[in-house]
Amino acid sequence: MPTAFPSARPMASRIRSIVSGSIGNLVEWYDWYVYSAFALYFAPAFFPKGNLTAQLLNSAAIFAVGFLMRPLGGWLMGVYADRHGRKAALLASVLLMCAGSLLIAVTPGYAEIGVAAPVLLVLARLLQGLSVGGEYGTSATYLSEMADQRNRGFFSSFQYVTLLAGQLLALLVQLGLQRVLTDAQLYAWGWRIPFAIGAAAALSALYLRRSMAETEAFTQQQSAEPADAVFAGEMPPPGKLRLLWQHPREVLTVVGLTLGGTLVFYTFTTYTQKFLVNTTGFSKDQATLISFGALAVALLMQPLMGALSDRVGRRPVLLFFGVGATLSTVPLLTLLARAPSPAVAFGLLLLAFFIMSGYTAINAVVKAELFPTEIRALGVGLPYALTVAVFGGSAEYVALQLKSWGMESSFYWYVTVCAACSLLVYWRMPDTQHTSRIETD
Repeated sequence: MPTAFPSARPMASRIRSIVSGSIGNLVEWYDWYVYSAFALYFAPAFFPKGNLTAQLLNSAAIFAVGFLMRPLGGWLMGVYADRHGRKAALLASVLLMCAGSLLIAVTPGYAEIGVAAPVLLVLARLLQGLSVGGEYGTSATYLSEMADQRNRGFFSSFQYVTLLAGQLLALLVQLGLQRVLTDAQLYAWGWRIPFAIGAAAALSALYLRRSMAETEAFTQQQSAEPADAVFAGEMPPPGKLRLLWQHPREVLTVVGLTLGGTLVFYTFTTYTQKFLVNTTGFSKDQATLISFGALAVALLMQPLMGALSDRVGRRPVLLFFGVGATLSTVPLLTLLARAPSPAVAFGLLLLAFFIMSGYTAINAVVKAELFPTEIRALGVGLPYALTVAVFGGSAEYVALQLKSWGMESSFYWYVTVCAACSLLVYWRMPDTQHTSRIETD
């Protein structure tokens, strides 16, 4: 018989836990994006020109973080969350991020400690990569399990609300420091301030997450598992990873769900700011303001689209994204490349973000609804992290490489084809709102 785990918990308690979890997510993504935002200022301190070893370490760090640590974090944190609880994994995740940010903030430069400086920077970024790689699956699982059934799409959408808010906050800190400090001060020591802020914020998030309640889905599964094993006279359960491969359809569904969505997301968020400068011809300040304004509006779209999925179902909202992204990516990027004014570029980006919100607002809850409790965090986090590493993480590189070959429009079609592949998945999959395993396992 279905058991609606979250309904036994008072709404006020659920909201407090969801807010605590969401704030922690915001802090983690702020710390993640701050590295990119301030890399221009701290790179000379850690990777001086002319030192081959330091430059090789720089390349190794980019590789390790982008293509190794996020999937590794999705695996390790997913297993930890499914064995020891969502709350325990979320505490460990934010603690790793705090350690990484603090290490960057206090590490002396190459001039003071030599090659140890870039080594420590690599270590710090690896910690952050583990953290953010594990945060997605665990927080998606926590928010989905903690929300009540009627509003699960709405509450789960706050994962991307806080993700976008973290990006915006990093950009705000950058704009603020650029106004109050000179370039010389930013290069000398000012770049350490945002990392110190991130470490302090992570400690605050750690405190908030300590007061979170564990989800009833996990606690009931944990209490039932030993009794079931004794009753059935079975051997100890298989490892989490082996158990995950017993759900190949769900794993492949997560990959298909993520493929087009992550590529569209990184194209219109991370890459667009460079696109507006290199292709459209706007100044860096104009591109920053356009991206900032569009992201701020996109943040507000997430809960609206999440709430819509609670009324009409998950599948129609995903189909809206799939059809929209497949049909509009080439026209939108073509028009954006020729935008005559910042206002036009802003409007085009808003349209792109509106379509994209059909994926970003609900992809986490859809994935969580696919898996049983005992492997939910791992099932959401690992295939997602692998797909993001391959397609999302490489989006900017592919776009710039094609541009350097004089084939920039080929990138538009590449994104379109990936979106169309995801559309096929959305078309064939059941509506997880009606087949959710959060209520039935």
